[in-house]
Amino acid sequence: MGSRDEDNAGGAGMRRRLYLHLEPTAWPRTGLSPANVAIAVLIVSAALLAILETEDTLRSGAPRFFLFAELLIVLAFSVEYLARLYAAGEDPRYRGLWGRLRYMRTWWAIIDLLAILPFLVTMGAQNTFLLRLLKLLRLLRLSRLGRFSRAWAAISEAIHLRRFELMLSFAAAGMLLILSSACLYLVEGGAQPEAFGSIPRALWWSVATLTTVGYGDVTPITAPGRILAGITALAGIGLIALPTGVLASAFSDALRRQAAQDRSGPPGE
Repeated sequence: MGSRDEDNAGGAGMRRRLYLHLEPTAWPRTGLSPANVAIAVLIVSAALLAILETEDTLRSGAPRFFLFAELLIVLAFSVEYLARLYAAGEDPRYRGLWGRLRYMRTWWAIIDLLAILPFLVTMGAQNTFLLRLLKLLRLLRLSRLGRFSRAWAAISEAIHLRRFELMLSFAAAGMLLILSSACLYLVEGGAQPEAFGSIPRALWWSVATLTTVGYGDVTPITAPGRILAGITALAGIGLIALPTGVLASAFSDALRRQAAQDRSGPPGE
């Protein structure tokens, strides 16, 4: 009985250590744990490998290298996934069999699984570049305690606080897009039916002009069309600046609130 209790205690202790090293919010020191730093490096390396693999000359020159490297990366990700699944039991929400199943349905656990399943199913025959890019999102989670993550949280708070103003800006942009497309259709449709023969066709020009991209592949040739194009371009500058100013103000307010919270410390101190 005593030996079994010691084994259980030992297993719980190992699970606790894994949890501290793998869960960013549980790490007692500032920054990332060494395990999470190694995982972050592995994620970036896997993404770079997937990028290089899209080049035919590199892939055909060293096919075994890419296959072997992919195998090692998938093996490392598999060990990490199983370790996180085991360590998740330290969280009361994910204890026991049903708790582990609940953990497997979380967003980050699904991304972890998607990073290894395609290779296991196709044995490397499928390009998993997009899934590697999804894996890169793990960097945001691992860097939650860092400065970049705090800025990301401030951006999310700013968007939430100014969501109604942003919705109004997007609605105004949509109305301006339709209005400019309709006007260009009326004045340029006869002269350039391929580019402005319908409002949907004119929408491409309106989007390129309002976003100030101006590819130049479609341009008005009539005098009224050019006047309307100039008005649309000027309106686009103001329209793009409107949500930018709203977000900048909200972002500044969110950063000031975070700084005030840092100075005051957590409640109860």
